[in-house]
Amino acid sequence: MAILRAGLCPGLTAEMIQVLKANNITTVVDLVSSDLEEVARKCSLSYKALVAVRRVLLAQFSAFPVNGADLYEELKSSMAILPTGSESLDKLLDSGLYTGEVTELTGAPATGKTQVCLSIAMSAAHGLRQSVLYVDSTGGFTASRLLQLAQTRMGGEEEQAEALQRIQVARVFDVYAMLDVVQELRCSMSQQVLSSSAPVKVLVVDSVSAVICPLLGGWQAEGLALMMQLARELKMLARELSMAVVVTNHVTRESSSGHLKPALGRSWSFVPSTRVLLESRAGPGGNASTHRVATLTKSSRQPTGIEVELDIGSCGVLEESPAASAEGP
Repeated sequence: MAILRAGLCPGLTAEMIQVLKANNITTVVDLVSSDLEEVARKCSLSYKALVAVRRVLLAQFSAFPVNGADLYEELKSSMAILPTGSESLDKLLDSGLYTGEVTELTGAPATGKTQVCLSIAMSAAHGLRQSVLYVDSTGGFTASRLLQLAQTRMGGEEEQAEALQRIQVARVFDVYAMLDVVQELRCSMSQQVLSSSAPVKVLVVDSVSAVICPLLGGWQAEGLALMMQLARELKMLARELSMAVVVTNHVTRESSSGHLKPALGRSWSFVPSTRVLLESRAGPGGNASTHRVATLTKSSRQPTGIEVELDIGSCGVLEESPAASAEGP
C-alpha cells in the first residue's frame, strides 16, 4: 500500500501531506476513496487541487482495464502444449502439458510417478529439443534410468548425448534448498544467462511433499508459510516465463471413506491447474508391477474421472496398454 509522500505526484506538497495525515489520511487508498468535498472542508485545502491530485494518483496506481478478447489472444501467443512421451497420457491431459501451468502427479510409492517424470523430461529434451531442469528431492533419479530411456528412443550415441545434455539435475533434500534452486532458476531465466543452449521450458520437481511434509507437524505455521512460498515461486515461474511445471505429490487415505487424496492439504490443492492420480492395478495374470492407471482428478479443460492405462516397462518407458483410453464417468 503506497504511503503519501512529497514528490509522489505533482501538486502533492509536504504541507498538504502533513494536513492530510493529521486527519488520518495517510495512504493513496485513503485519499482516492475519500469524499474530497468533506476533506477540503475539514483540512482547509483547495477542492480543485485535491481533485487534480486524485486524478494523477488514479492514473499512476490503478490497473488499466483489459477485455477478455485481448487476454485470450495474449494467452494463445504465449502458451505451448508439450507432449509427455505417452499418447494416452497426452489424451488425458488434452494434448499434453500446458506451459504457464503447474501439473501435479499424485500417487502412492511405486505407482510410476518418477518414471512418468523421466519420460516427460526425455520427451522435451529429445523430441522438442528443449532444456529441462529436474529437481530430485527423493533420490529416485538415476542417470542409468534416464540413459535407458534415451537408448530406447534414440539410435546413435551422439543423439543420446545431445538429449541428455539438455536435462539439468538438481538434488535437494529440504525446502530451503528447493527454494534456492527455484529462485536461482527464475533469476537466471530473467537474465538469460543459463549455461544451456536454450532457456528451460520444463521444470520437474520430484517431489514437493518429500520436503514439505516434515515441516507440517509441530511447526505448523512455519511449514505452511514455506509451502505457500514455494507454491508462489512455482506458479510465477510457469506463468511469467511460459514454462511447464510438473510436480509429484504423495497421497494419504481419508479416514471416513478410505479414498486416496493428495497430501499437503487444502491450501496446496489450489496450486496445480491439473492433477493426475497414478495407481497400480492388477494386469493380465494378476501382475500389477507394470500395470498403471492414470486418472484425471482436476482439470479446467477435461471432465474429471477420465482414466487411461499406461504400461511402464522394465526400462521405465511409457508404452500404450492394449486397453488404453478407457474412460470413467
